Amino acid sequence: MFDGLKDKLDSFRSDVEESAEDGSGADPEGAAEPEPPDEPSAETDGVEDTAAGDAPADADSPSRLQRAKAFATGKVVLEEEDLEEPLWNLEMALLESDVEMGVAEAILDQIRSNLVGETKSQMASTGDLVEDALRDALLEVISVGQFDFDERIAEADKPVTIVFTGVNGVGKTTTIAKMARYLEERGHSSVLANGDTYRAGANEQIREHAEALGKRLIAHEQGGDPAAVIYDGVEYAEANDVDVVLGDTAGRLHTSSDLMAQLEKIDRVVDPDLTLFVDESVAGQDAVERAQQFDDAAEIDGAVLTKADADSQGGAAISVAYVTGKPVLFLGTGQGYDDLDRFDPESLVDDLVG
Repeated sequence: MFDGLKDKLDSFRSDVEESAEDGSGADPEGAAEPEPPDEPSAETDGVEDTAAGDAPADADSPSRLQRAKAFATGKVVLEEEDLEEPLWNLEMALLESDVEMGVAEAILDQIRSNLVGETKSQMASTGDLVEDALRDALLEVISVGQFDFDERIAEADKPVTIVFTGVNGVGKTTTIAKMARYLEERGHSSVLANGDTYRAGANEQIREHAEALGKRLIAHEQGGDPAAVIYDGVEYAEANDVDVVLGDTAGRLHTSSDLMAQLEKIDRVVDPDLTLFVDESVAGQDAVERAQQFDDAAEIDGAVLTKADADSQGGAAISVAYVTGKPVLFLGTGQGYDDLDRFDPESLVDDLVG
């Protein structure tokens, strides 16, 4: 999973190591002792030398002399010039991996801040410094909005109502079935409510999952009111001590005014505890843009990315939380009911840069 992105991050680490090695060997001995100034001539005697004062060294970038002194004491300083080309290559690699542009820039800014002027022992690995900087930068953008899903479900008043939304064909219904299994394994009962009254065959599709999982399905005829279906699911859960209501909705674009109005009505009538946006990880930038559009049109609480096991780029997983301010909570990693994994930013970052 995300192997392509992992390879590109590893290439960045190698690029910085190579660049820093080239820079650190640049005649440190010759630079360690500045040459003495010439004796003042008649023309310059008593005249203040303003040239040096007019060009102070950049406090944020170690001078050649500073670098030479560090080298003489067994240390090496990473400079902006060491990172310029590797950072450019990394930016292109992130964009090629479908990382959203603003997210890529945030990652690069954090890496630059962490590395420029960093002093290390000559015996230490530049790669270790880069790995730490990459880890911190990635974790910063991936972890936005994260909360403990299991803890929230366990502590919430029952029944908990979760509504799933997104565009057509991204795996919402299958994700709901996986979620029912996920909750069952953690001791929570659930009922499925088919608010997708728009699509022909939607009842049959979700009924197959409900029967396979031994779950109760609440459904109305095609063309019925989605809010009424999910509301009936909540009433059933209350009457039968069911912990969680999992509400499906019709796939829609954020520009589908009638269908978006359905979501607004569900929100008014049912007041769900969580609204989860579902899209395909392999959709990359499109998934990121749609998540932002859905959050703008009908506020979401988090995202589930399906087909993550088929995604070598990882751009959506890296970008969605930072762009929307709402966390990625789960990854779909296969076709089976057990193939729904909690999204763990630290584990993902360790895998990407470890």
